[in-house]
Amino acid sequence: MLLKNTFVHHVHFWLKDKADKQQLLDGLNTLLPIPHIRQIHIGVPAETFREVIDRSYDVSLLMLFDGPEQQEAYQVDPTHIIFAENYAKPLCSKVVVVDSVNV
Repeated sequence: MLLKNTFVHHVHFWLKDKADKQQLLDGLNTLLPIPHIRQIHIGVPAETFREVIDRSYDVSLLMLFDGPEQQEAYQVDPTHIIFAENYAKPLCSKVVVVDSVNV
């Protein structure tokens, strides 16, 4: 099924210390109640080893929004700001965000 009217927000996190993985996962789970999110997936690299697959990240966050306005509202939601300040910034050495919209 082709997704329509969807704003995709995909974030990859690289931890400073691999021992903090559960702490980051706990932090990501605090985002679940944010009402602007249509769907959310929190994951770790799959056991796939093809040459084109980047498995260097530690944790992945994939969110679907109904549009750019909902994604912008998510960005300023107090729960998201707390997550960024208390989990992402102190625990991660690198964060890469890829946003996309339908064509």
